[in-house]
Amino acid sequence: MKFIISGGGTGGHIYPAIAIAEAIKKEMPEAEFLFIGAKGKMEMEKVPKAGYKIEGLWISGFQRKELWKNISLPFKILFSMIKVWGLISKFKPDAVIGVGGYASGVALKVAGWRKIPTLIHEQNSFAGKTNQLLAKSAKKICVAYDNMERFFPKEKMILTGNPVRQDILDTSSKKAEGLKHYGLDNDKKVILVTGGSLGAKTINESIGNNLKELTEANVQIIWQVGKFYFETFSPMAAAMASVKVLGFIDRMDLAYAAADLVIARAGALTISELCVCGKAAILIPSPNVAEDHQTSNAMSLVKKDAAVLVKDAEARKTLVKTALDLLNDEKRINELEINIKKLTMPDASERIAKECLALKK
Repeated sequence: MKFIISGGGTGGHIYPAIAIAEAIKKEMPEAEFLFIGAKGKMEMEKVPKAGYKIEGLWISGFQRKELWKNISLPFKILFSMIKVWGLISKFKPDAVIGVGGYASGVALKVAGWRKIPTLIHEQNSFAGKTNQLLAKSAKKICVAYDNMERFFPKEKMILTGNPVRQDILDTSSKKAEGLKHYGLDNDKKVILVTGGSLGAKTINESIGNNLKELTEANVQIIWQVGKFYFETFSPMAAAMASVKVLGFIDRMDLAYAAADLVIARAGALTISELCVCGKAAILIPSPNVAEDHQTSNAMSLVKKDAAVLVKDAEARKTLVKTALDLLNDEKRINELEINIKKLTMPDASERIAKECLALKK
């Protein structure tokens, strides 16, 4: 079988896409893949690095705040559809899989016109508008959360969870390795702070403004500031041995393994990784995402007492105090770890791969 996998824009779309391809290859080693992404986005680097071919589209999302930037959008969509039509004619896929992101909508729409079976993977607890529209022609819709009937036809849905990277499936045995990798002491608590691959300004400022309070509390920090913020925030911690500032974390498994508490955005991939690792977490949903879906993601955990939520607007004042209070409450940390671990679906990749392979039948 031949598969086109389309989507990207952030690691939250790219890594699940790669995980799905790997799971399909396990079941069908002779399967062929072509990825379709957006030019200039991180998938154009990460997908080839994982060993897969990718084609880029001239495409971007709808700008809600600066409407004038959408002038070229109809032309981008038209040119992207023409390119996808040509790629489908040349590659002749048996199925097209959409994982979210700018390119995904175009690829699945054209595939639908060509009567090629399509599968959507919706990672969030609040489905995006594009996926809701594409659901009408999709054969299968894989979802990561319960109660998604308000977005998709029930008969098409399969609860699969979100795929995660294979290396984080067992972090419990890597604590010592993680501490050594990041040059941290074994006798001090560790906070992992991550705003995703691009970084999160609010989280970075909340930590940066309170570094003294954190270090005086005898806490160590693995702080992923994101590539856009590295030059701004790394000098703040240059003389602090207990604070490790990184633009990007390549060994996320070891970062999770070393951490006693995680501070993060509430993207779908991050939440799935926290569930698999069983980590106590403080979630700060991004206010800059469509339909405020990160708040919906975070609340799905908070309602089950599996995470703590701090609003973005309040983070600069309350985040560090909340984190230190939590670290000093071992009973509460244990409760969060137990409850979040109950929500894990470690075989999500295999479940989705099974549905992809069934499309041709």
